Amino acid sequence: MAAKFIILAACVATALAQYSAPAYKPAYSAPAYSAPKAYAPEPAYAPAPYSFEYSVNDPHTYDVKSQSEYADGNGYVKGSYSLLEADGSTRTVEYTADDYNGFNAVVKNSAPSAAYKPAYSAPAYSAPAYSAPAYSAPAYSAPAYAAPAYSAPAYKPAYKPAY
Repeated sequence: MAAKFIILAACVATALAQYSAPAYKPAYSAPAYSAPKAYAPEPAYAPAPYSFEYSVNDPHTYDVKSQSEYADGNGYVKGSYSLLEADGSTRTVEYTADDYNGFNAVVKNSAPSAAYKPAYSAPAYSAPAYSAPAYSAPAYSAPAYAAPAYSAPAYKPAYKPAY
């Protein structure tokens, strides 16, 4: 057993001795990095007042919606938006937001208007009446088989008993 271990160690040593470390030097030097610069904090801008509004009324797609919003320069925002629902009712949302109360919204739904015309109308045909198919009962005749024609076998032993 010891001889096998010595032979294995000699093989491993020979295999490792064949290859030496590469003898080349890189053509360039390692890059030198400078310490990262300290970033200046982003300037804090005062809230700017703004106001906007838009409205969409597309009769072909029944896309009816609008929004308006106002903000003063002190962080107070007030606005509302409305849209036409699929059933013809109008949903209106009025909201306010500030640093003290957070975001508050009031949702109002109005009843469908009488002038609302949906984009889809019911089909103008009636469904066909169902009638059960008229099938007759299948007519099968019983198969006719002929009686078997063979005679009963005759018993004849093939050998003679020895007793």
